[in-house]
Amino acid sequence: MAGCALLLGLAVPASAQEVGEISTDWLGNDIKIEAISDPKVQGVTCHVSYFDRSVVDRLRQGNWFEDPSNSSIACRQTGPIVIGDIDLDDDGEEIFSTRRSLVFKALVVNRVYDKANDTLIYLSHSREIKEGSAKMAISTVPLFAAAPNWTNGKPQ
Repeated sequence: MAGCALLLGLAVPASAQEVGEISTDWLGNDIKIEAISDPKVQGVTCHVSYFDRSVVDRLRQGNWFEDPSNSSIACRQTGPIVIGDIDLDDDGEEIFSTRRSLVFKALVVNRVYDKANDTLIYLSHSREIKEGSAKMAISTVPLFAAAPNWTNGKPQ
């Protein structure tokens, strides 16, 4: 178990910075907003929002160790885009992950490159060990005007 946690920790290249917290009710439940910079694409920032359950809500619901799978994402160019050595496969590359339960659930952001449209696609979703979730959100960053030639990547 400790080995899995260590491997999961190593697979998380980006970190999030909390930029907003909105209270949703008197129980102390909040919507958190975090900024995530793509570690291999300078000049792109994603903002992810998700529900954060309070202790009172956890006691009331009886489910101590899990938060809902809902999330939303918006990614934009926030500076000059410089693309590093990104994964160009169809399944893309995980750029961020954070736990949403004690062990079995994580909020994940993946990046996929759409070569035909010269666009970066960012997908936020929940990854669960026992059963997947269809809850997801998507955002895109077109590259046609921002990065005609990649500095370190394969498309030219």
